Amino acid sequence: MRFRETIRRNALLNTTWRIGVFTVGVTVLAGGLVMMVAPGPGILGILVGLAILATEFAWAQRALHHAKAAAERAKEKALDPRTKRRNTIVAVLGGLLAGAVVIAYLVVYGFNLPWNVEDLTFWS
Repeated sequence: MRFRETIRRNALLNTTWRIGVFTVGVTVLAGGLVMMVAPGPGILGILVGLAILATEFAWAQRALHHAKAAAERAKEKALDPRTKRRNTIVAVLGGLLAGAVVIAYLVVYGFNLPWNVEDLTFWS
């Protein structure tokens, strides 16, 4: 840690270092937030971004602590046998419903794609 102590002694270097840590941390955190709706490990990105920020900022340490606690609670809830059974039932019913929608579409329109259907009277 001699490197960091040296930087802390110089106000300009310390400020530059903190701005750099803030920039990298916020970028990783924003990437994690984007991955919550896009494919990717969103929670991991958020935790890594908060961990980067927590190296320099007390507010990020508190946020990281709360995020870890929330992740632990979510893990315990997900491993509950009743919750797993409920999620399995919901997934199977959702799959059956999606299959029924596809079959209904094929019965009404055959193998025509939606943008190639000429008779739209069914939808009006």
